[in-house]
Amino acid sequence: MAHTLRTKAREELIDISRTAEEDVRSSGIKEGLCVVYVPHTTAAVTINEDADPSVRKDILRQLKNLAPRKGEYSHLEGNSDAHIKSSLIGASQVIPIHDGRLMLGTWQGIFFCEFDGPRDRLFYVLLK
Repeated sequence: MAHTLRTKAREELIDISRTAEEDVRSSGIKEGLCVVYVPHTTAAVTINEDADPSVRKDILRQLKNLAPRKGEYSHLEGNSDAHIKSSLIGASQVIPIHDGRLMLGTWQGIFFCEFDGPRDRLFYVLLK
């Protein structure tokens, strides 16, 4: 299932867990796999703690340290840091489905990672 969202900042992590969970519920699938895929080169998807928002801030801060916005980049668009962050995090996540529910841990959530916003973005939840 395709989903759209509008990001609000250049860099942010947006919890999309409920969307994926609702897709699983409405599909009727009891056992299987859920793939969350982001078709963008300056965005990504990750699974991490969703209880404490400071974890998201820490992740973004450390990614900025690894790939600062201003650097010795050849790409002329000015968003090389976003491409690097997207490659580091990755474009997809696979979550097992058991008893009709995503097998996320107690503190885990699924996050759309924006690295070059704000933009209109797309992500897919694929179920098998």
